[in-house]
Amino acid sequence: MADVRLTPVTPGDRPDVAAWLVRESWPFHADGAADAAAVERRLAADDDGGSASYRVLRDGGPVGLVRVLDLGDPTVEIDVRIAGAVRGQGLGTAAVRLLVDLVLAGHPDVLRIEAATRQDNAAMRAVLRRCGFVKEAHHRDAWPAPDGTLRDTVIYALLRRDHESGTTTPVVWDD
Repeated sequence: MADVRLTPVTPGDRPDVAAWLVRESWPFHADGAADAAAVERRLAADDDGGSASYRVLRDGGPVGLVRVLDLGDPTVEIDVRIAGAVRGQGLGTAAVRLLVDLVLAGHPDVLRIEAATRQDNAAMRAVLRRCGFVKEAHHRDAWPAPDGTLRDTVIYALLRRDHESGTTTPVVWDD
């Protein structure tokens, strides 16, 4: 695997990041291809410290974007976007592992990291499982798809204690 790293998105990076996000196809994201101004506003929300955005770089070039939201809470949510041309090359797994380590090292009050995705996003679900996340919820007809239909949403989470111990706490489904 090529060298993968995360770099914070700075205010000066926002126009380039926004243009990149608008150019790419995001078939499993509810916002699809938002306009650049909306993306820049979303990235500017990082300035208050409640969220953070990072470019995913491989061999020095941008191949993705990861975000962490709700940094003031014990449970944060992550968003992962990998460019279409490089999907399926392990970059999502590498980026999520780096982001988990970054969040848990820099935010001692964070106890859980959550990720929501569409049920039919098999690649993202596999990434999350490989990174130690456990499926905790399945919401039927809860994700508006770009084509106007509703898809099921699945929620995965990683507990700090599981990450630190290298174990996985299973969910008790039949209680």
